[in-house]
Amino acid sequence: MADKIVSSNRKAHFSYSILESFEAGIELKGTEVKSLRTGNASLSDSFARAEGNELFLYNAHIAPYEFGNRANPDPVRPRKLLLHKNQIRKLIGEVATKRLTIIPLKLYFKNGIVKVEIALAKSKKLYDKREDIKKRDSDRELKRIIKEGK
Repeated sequence: MADKIVSSNRKAHFSYSILESFEAGIELKGTEVKSLRTGNASLSDSFARAEGNELFLYNAHIAPYEFGNRANPDPVRPRKLLLHKNQIRKLIGEVATKRLTIIPLKLYFKNGIVKVEIALAKSKKLYDKREDIKKRDSDRELKRIIKEGK
């Protein structure tokens, strides 16, 4: 069964250098899965943080289900990420020692189950972002020249 991407963090690759990515489950309540099936989610400005020996996803917006009742959960509540204990320990250690950030890259369905791809990332400096823009523009210009030459 093909993965159906619900939401992706489009700013992630521009603002961060992605070092390593992991697939995690996510603990959802009530009608959140139905809302995700309709594609009502946003990962912009979201991040993961460790609390004790658990990871939680903050600022991920899952819109209330349109046909839900008054028991719909808060759209931006912290959501627990489900990982193996050794993966959580590794992530917590990397964040503490190397000053890295855990960010979600995409939210998707895999075999009917909601998964989050999270990544260990290092924030880019302004000059790194400018360098990426210059490289992307030069690559685009080169492709255009090659295309016109054929």
